[in-house]
Amino acid sequence: MDFDFDLLAELTETSGVPGYEDRVRDIVRREFEGVADSVHTDAMGNVVGTVAGSSDYEVVVAAHMDEIGFMVRHITDEGFLEIDTLGGWDPDVLRAQRVSVHTEEEDLTGVIGSVPTHIKDDDEEFSVEDVYIDLGLPAEEVEERVAVGDLVSMDQTTVEMGDQITGKALDDRVCLFAMLEAAKRVSDPDVTIHFCATVQEELGVRGAPALGVDLDPDLAVALDVTVANDLPSVEDEGDYVTELGEGAAIKLKDSSVVTTPKVHRRMRSVAEERDVPHQMEVLPSGATDTSGFQNTHGAKPVGAISVPTRYLHTVTETVHGEDVSATIDLLTAFLETETGDHDYSL
Repeated sequence: MDFDFDLLAELTETSGVPGYEDRVRDIVRREFEGVADSVHTDAMGNVVGTVAGSSDYEVVVAAHMDEIGFMVRHITDEGFLEIDTLGGWDPDVLRAQRVSVHTEEEDLTGVIGSVPTHIKDDDEEFSVEDVYIDLGLPAEEVEERVAVGDLVSMDQTTVEMGDQITGKALDDRVCLFAMLEAAKRVSDPDVTIHFCATVQEELGVRGAPALGVDLDPDLAVALDVTVANDLPSVEDEGDYVTELGEGAAIKLKDSSVVTTPKVHRRMRSVAEERDVPHQMEVLPSGATDTSGFQNTHGAKPVGAISVPTRYLHTVTETVHGEDVSATIDLLTAFLETETGDHDYSL
């Protein structure tokens, strides 16, 4: 990989469920040191690293820090944990997974229980309400060490797999990583750039609108993963949305936003001029931080760059190394060529 894989692995393996992104936030602040001219954190937990430009024109770049996870809602008399979701989960991917339970004092390893196939009813339906976590501890000890409201994240390492990278929380830490890498590459920009690590995107795009008001940018660019359905089970290539290894995805729409035509056209033009591999993204469903900036505190031109990702919202989310590089390259080139004079009006 031609980028800092160790930092990407650190970001993805670190826990940070919606509203409790503290550990990821610490990494972001660390990476902004010596890069941003100023760094601040708002009341929601969004982190903004600002690189001052030579004009009053301001651009926001955003990627979210949070990952889908859970919160403990009940402890049974037998010492098992029942949970509530933080973000959208497919229950089918949860059986027999290892998790980390984050208490006030410590992290505890647990597993999500699964009934053995020997005795399982084939017609049995499974939902998140059926999930329980086994900590391997006596009930009395669980009561002493765990409290309702404690957080749960999936326990998974991030590894290279051929030309690809797989692990948990690539949604959206791979884009957070791309943003941080671009921030390190951009120097003496013509415009002021606010690099924003946002919170609570997985709960309905909650952090970005707050920044839209606080920063009131002239242009906003969001980064998020997108669906790559280039799989044997998907026969119609029109349903792929994107394909791994074909480059960064320039978003045209998702279910929450239609990006500004002149913004995505300039992104495409920059990609073509710089020979950055790219593809166009039309995402039928799924919301991103892009929408959080479009009409907050007045209408704004917006664009978005996505990293194609297989197996979204699982612990084996998978991206292609060359797509990650292309995303960093495209974002950097777009920001380096932003003068504040481009006409994005309709």
